[in-house]
Amino acid sequence: MLYVGVVGSGECDEETGLLAYEVGKEIAAHRAVLVCGGLGGVMEQACRGCKEAGGVSLGILPGSKRQEANPYVSYAITTGMGEMRNFLVVRCSDVLIAISGEHGTLSEIAIALKEKKKVVALRPSYHLQGLEMARSPKEAVKKALF
Repeated sequence: MLYVGVVGSGECDEETGLLAYEVGKEIAAHRAVLVCGGLGGVMEQACRGCKEAGGVSLGILPGSKRQEANPYVSYAITTGMGEMRNFLVVRCSDVLIAISGEHGTLSEIAIALKEKKKVVALRPSYHLQGLEMARSPKEAVKKALF
């Protein structure tokens, strides 16, 4: 079973949220585990799509309270590490799908690339060597899993 990390901003617009939701659904359809930071924005929408499609998600939280997880997280792990938990999101994932995002997302992408993990970017706001680009949620998950 593959663990697919979904990374992106903790706040997002409706269009980005819909992309994340569809990525979550696709991950569940392929019976992979969705791994994320467990909070809002891209993470919440991806977890919602995953849950509604019958999948499982793992939220690795920056704080020390499981109640901080978004309501769609299947299993929450508290770290009390703040943004340093980004390393754990990457380490627990076999592959990453980055949806849009800002500085925190960039840190996760950099860690993944340094760890020689595949990173698929959907609607990136950055251009980095080593990213595989995708035009749709289906294409992003297909590239991540195959």
